[in-house]
Amino acid sequence: MRLPLVYHDDYSPPFPAGHRFPMEKFRLLRGHLVASGLTSDAELLRPALCPPEVLALAHCPAYIERYMSGELPHDDQRRLGLPWSAALARRTLRAVGGSLLAAEQALQHGLACHLAGGTHHAHYDHPSGFCIFNDLAVIARYLLEAGKAQRVLIFDCDVHQGDGSARLLADIPEAITVSLHCEKNFPARKAASDWDIPLPMGMGDSAYLKVVDDALNYLLPLYQPDIVLYDAGVDVHRDDALGYLQLTDAGIAARDRAVLEHCLGRDIPVVGLIGGGYDQDRHALARRHGILHHSASKVWVSRGLAGAS
Repeated sequence: MRLPLVYHDDYSPPFPAGHRFPMEKFRLLRGHLVASGLTSDAELLRPALCPPEVLALAHCPAYIERYMSGELPHDDQRRLGLPWSAALARRTLRAVGGSLLAAEQALQHGLACHLAGGTHHAHYDHPSGFCIFNDLAVIARYLLEAGKAQRVLIFDCDVHQGDGSARLLADIPEAITVSLHCEKNFPARKAASDWDIPLPMGMGDSAYLKVVDDALNYLLPLYQPDIVLYDAGVDVHRDDALGYLQLTDAGIAARDRAVLEHCLGRDIPVVGLIGGGYDQDRHALARRHGILHHSASKVWVSRGLAGAS
């Protein structure tokens, strides 16, 4: 079998033209991966909607109801930055379900990737920074409470700090939050992750990759997690509209491969989530996100996971 990839047509609902958030990138990413021969439409795994009781492991039930019914107060709508619609609400539940399915596939096969996910700014009772529900925190809580993992490590390489994940999991010692982010960037008020690694503006490939290697060489043996949730944000790219680091395509590919190899080299399952990425050239952005899936496919083949599954 090929690398498990999770996607649903719900991921790119109708959206206002020219909006800052590139909602069509998920559809374009799927098209890019199919066109490049990495997968076929029939091979993509389609997730169910995330059940409300699973979502409520990390989020306030009243907030879930407010959002799903389109009754967010004005301040929350402004903090979110996305216009409400029934299609977007459904997409949000579907995407969290997709991250759950990808995590379960990773536990079964060693590696899996989602064509969405990484909504790390969402908080217990309010949205923030284009993030409605926090799939990273939901996955961590679900795997721990279901007994599918005893320890979960979130390795968040989005250019923005994973403040929502940090706050949602602050009292869960079995869920370790690690955030590598540009220090001078959104959010202005940072949370306290278990491990925050703030990076200077303008950091390029080689210095960044050394930080990634050093962090994983230290943290994976220290915690020995049962699974790693990898937020592979591409807003670290030098052409990204909302990031301040200077990684190239090759740097992102090297980062993704390093994270996956570090985990699998220690027999730790890993699930890849795409995280943030912003560019007016939506097709270029889709290809940039696809670096994760192409890198993961190469690791999948080189480690013989296809034959072992």
